[in-house]
Amino acid sequence: MTARAQSWHALRPAPPKIPAAMPLMLDTPTDADLPTLVEIWEAAVRATHHFLPESDLQVIKPLLREQYFPAVQLTCARDESGRILGFLGSAEGMVEMLFVDPSCHGQGVGKRLMRHAIDELGATRVDVNEQNPQAVGFYQHLGFVVTDRSRLDGGGRPFPILHMSLG
Repeated sequence: MTARAQSWHALRPAPPKIPAAMPLMLDTPTDADLPTLVEIWEAAVRATHHFLPESDLQVIKPLLREQYFPAVQLTCARDESGRILGFLGSAEGMVEMLFVDPSCHGQGVGKRLMRHAIDELGATRVDVNEQNPQAVGFYQHLGFVVTDRSRLDGGGRPFPILHMSLG
């Protein structure tokens, strides 16, 4: 984790560790939840997208609420107290976004959201930044395989995208 990510993450209260047997609640976030989703997005990006310059992060951040969230079906994962631990956005069989609070990485939140996307929403495709090897490995572990590669991201920036489908 970079110093920038560490210092920002230190400002956020960490949710409690999730016991392996604890079921997560999945639901559709309300408008009141959107600031929390933006916070989780920023924390997750700072923890995993080390290749993304601060200037790009600041350009993308306001677009979340203005363009990106409205374009997808959002699902959030909550702990038993109702705290949002992560969220997923999907559209037309594709997972368009998956972000989990970094303090919950490796605890099954992302996997639970992806199982929901695959089993309930019919998702079979996902695009992932090639420069985010943790995410690539996560999707491969769930059965996704790389089917194509784009040298630029959707915004035309030089961040290669791997297009993945369920194998």
